[in-house]
Amino acid sequence: MEIRKLGIVGGGSMGKSIAEKVASNGIDVTVVEVSEAKALRAREELAAGLEHELQKWGITQSEKKVVLSRVTFVADLARVAGTDLVIETVHEDLEAKKDVMRRLEEVCPPERIFITNTSTLSITEIAAASGRPDKVVGVHFLYPVTTSPIVEIVRAVETSDHTFATAVALARVLDKTVIEVFDSPGFVMTRAVLPFLNEAMSLVMEGVASAEDVDRALQLGYEFKFGPLEYADRVGLDKVMGWMEHLFRELGDVKYRPCPLLRKMVRAGYLGRKSGRGFFLYEGHRRVEAPHRERKEVAR
Repeated sequence: MEIRKLGIVGGGSMGKSIAEKVASNGIDVTVVEVSEAKALRAREELAAGLEHELQKWGITQSEKKVVLSRVTFVADLARVAGTDLVIETVHEDLEAKKDVMRRLEEVCPPERIFITNTSTLSITEIAAASGRPDKVVGVHFLYPVTTSPIVEIVRAVETSDHTFATAVALARVLDKTVIEVFDSPGFVMTRAVLPFLNEAMSLVMEGVASAEDVDRALQLGYEFKFGPLEYADRVGLDKVMGWMEHLFRELGDVKYRPCPLLRKMVRAGYLGRKSGRGFFLYEGHRRVEAPHRERKEVAR
């Protein structure tokens, strides 16, 4: 199946990142938001993000223009009916995703395949809401989609081989390495990383070492790009806690019970990079060094 036009429902960070990657690989993209105002804002944010990449020499001026020319932001869900494939990227809420599937079923032709992007939720349950469960597959993109090399493609109970193959074809067009996963809470990547993040947080909470030293030890010792605490800050501590709570409910294993320090920080509004403060301090997208005393306060 040749994919020339792709629809995306949801213009948040993930939706925009997928749109940028898809458009840079020669595919036209229609991104649907809930209102004209949000559609306009999403386009402005995409343009600003591309300009930031341009300033860092990550892309050229012509590449920026090509991406913007291929991505259209709209507020009418029916506009995705004429695309070859639709990706749902709304926030990580089961009922919201099921609602999108029901609405897509109403506006799209019966042969259209739907992809749902989620880190933890049941692909089978989301697919059931679509009225065409054999044509729904999960694709867990990692953010930022423009640079992450891997995707998990998740088979629901009724996902057909043709649907799965279509998702694989898209991943290959996007130069992604594919791992095949069968529907299970958290799949592979989220399920494996959360106990690691939780234990790193517990080390800080128990006073075994500072957040800075825990991250330095694990980053250098195991050759990670980021330490686990900075990674959690970048993802968003509220999002990490939501993932943990979901897997704790689904699997009942105490290793997914959120560290009390994580709960305390989220309640205080320390959400990581997006709020300017998490285990570390940030200005915009850049981590900044804090005075020694303040570093200790952030770690507690």
